Amino acid sequence: MKKKIKGYNVLIIFIILFIIIVISIEECKEKNVEENKSQYQVKSLSSIYNEEKEEKLETQEYPKQEIIEEYQGYKVSAKLEIPKIKLETYVLQEFSEASLNVSVTKFWGPNPNEIGNLCIAGHNFQRKNMFRNLKKLEIGDTFYILDNRIGKVEYEIYELYRVTPEDVSCLSQETNQRKEVTLITCTNDSKKRIIVKAREVI
Repeated sequence: MKKKIKGYNVLIIFIILFIIIVISIEECKEKNVEENKSQYQVKSLSSIYNEEKEEKLETQEYPKQEIIEEYQGYKVSAKLEIPKIKLETYVLQEFSEASLNVSVTKFWGPNPNEIGNLCIAGHNFQRKNMFRNLKKLEIGDTFYILDNRIGKVEYEIYELYRVTPEDVSCLSQETNQRKEVTLITCTNDSKKRIIVKAREVI
C-alpha cells in the first residue's frame, strides 16, 4: 500500500513538473513574439521616417533669385554669399589660370546645389570677390550658393583644415547622397591649401 501511494506521489510530482515546463515554454514563446513585434514596429517606424525624410528632400523648394549668366566674359555657374566675411562673388564655370584671376571658379564636382561635393577654388588676393578672408571662418558658420535652376541653398561649415597642394582628398564625391560644398584657397605663403567643408542645412 505504501509503495502504491509513493508511486502516486511520484506521478503527481512528474505531472506538476511537466505542467510547469509547458507553461514556461509558452511564456517564452509569447515573449519572443512580443519582442519580434516590437522590433518590427521600430523598423517600420524607422522606414516610414526615412521615406518621409527622403520625400521632403526631393520636394524641398528653395528661394529663387536670378543671377547673371556672364561675368567679365566668363560664364557664371553660381553665386556665393558668405555673410560672416561679407563676401559676395560669382563662381565661374571655367577653371583656368586666367579665370582664377577674375573670380573664384568651379574646380570639381557636380553642378551647383546638386547632390555631391561642389569644389570651388579661388585665390586669396586682396580683392573683395576673392577668398582672402576664408581663414576667418569657423565651424558652424553658414553661407549660400545661388543658381538659376535650383535656387538659394544654405550650407553649414562642419570641417576646416589645411593640406599640402598634392593632397586632393577634399575633392572626394562620397557625400552620403547629400549636397556639400568645399571651398579651397592658398595660405599666404602658398605652401598649403585652406579647406572649408560644408553641408546643406536641412
